[in-house]
Amino acid sequence: MAMNGAGSVPQIADTLKSLEGRLLFAVPKKGRLQQAVLDLLHGSDIQFHRHSRLDIALVQELDIALVFLPAADIPTFVGEGKVDLGITGRDQVAEHEAVTPATEHTGVEEVLDLGFGRCRLQVQVPENGRLKDARDLVGKNVCTSFVNLATAYFEKLEGLEDSETTVHGDGVRKRQLKTKIKYVGGSVEAACALGVADGVVDLVGESKKTRTTHTTGILTTSFYNVESGETMRAAGLIPIDTVVESTAILIKSKSPTRPELVNLIAERIKGVITNPPSSSSLKAAQKYVLCQYNIPRPLLEAAKRITPGKRAPTINALEEEGWVAVSSMVEQKKKATVMDELTKVGATDILILNIANSRTG
Repeated sequence: MAMNGAGSVPQIADTLKSLEGRLLFAVPKKGRLQQAVLDLLHGSDIQFHRHSRLDIALVQELDIALVFLPAADIPTFVGEGKVDLGITGRDQVAEHEAVTPATEHTGVEEVLDLGFGRCRLQVQVPENGRLKDARDLVGKNVCTSFVNLATAYFEKLEGLEDSETTVHGDGVRKRQLKTKIKYVGGSVEAACALGVADGVVDLVGESKKTRTTHTTGILTTSFYNVESGETMRAAGLIPIDTVVESTAILIKSKSPTRPELVNLIAERIKGVITNPPSSSSLKAAQKYVLCQYNIPRPLLEAAKRITPGKRAPTINALEEEGWVAVSSMVEQKKKATVMDELTKVGATDILILNIANSRTG
């Protein structure tokens, strides 16, 4: 055992030394976002090998090092400029900024909404209880993992957001809040049933807590969500207000060490996540597919109206006189209709191909 421990010291030292000059990219080390983030990195061709005892991994062929951190800590490291880039939940950024507001030189900047991990931080109370409105919780016990957001929420309810604060022994500035906010690290939904709280502030996902897999080209993506409303209802709770809506986001510091690498990573991720931010769940399966077909040139104008492409379709003449080959991006959800319409106007040899990655304007 001693030999193994001693042998690991040079390995750690070598890894830390190799961080010099690299862009530091923080990703969740565990939790609800981790697997989807790892799949996103894979689809973006960010290749790395992580040693089991290290929370740092060097990316192959790019001057980037991945730093595995708790999602809640990522806004702090990025906001202070200790890490250049990170992926976390918008809820975690809001929780951080509730007590550490951004300044001109500190804080994070959102680069991309990644469209997965969608959830709401909600105020919840027992369904069969007497409390029906968030104001009914003023002066009572509230349990949460998001103490800063919950505190700010109830300060507003109590009309304290503009009042003076007092500095406590822990250095934290606190207003004289009537509502008692208690921190609970997990199983928040059980707090009311156990008599610890009158209400809770907890995350609720938009879909069930499931794992599904979608394969597109070379990319296999798993989709994970937080507890659904089923967990909340099973605990006998109902939502009465929403504190913040959240989704996974790519964030950067205000002074990244390698801006060109930040832009490179953002472009790669854009190529994988092509769903609009309003999507209700992660679908790393592309919004677009590639449609290819052959058609007589006299019928081309009618076909172009069906497949106009992102900017314009690609058209090449075939060796057979009077025929052309057309390639165009079409929306995934419309592909069957597009094929039907192309057939009606005289197109043949129609193919639909998955797009593993793309960079479009």
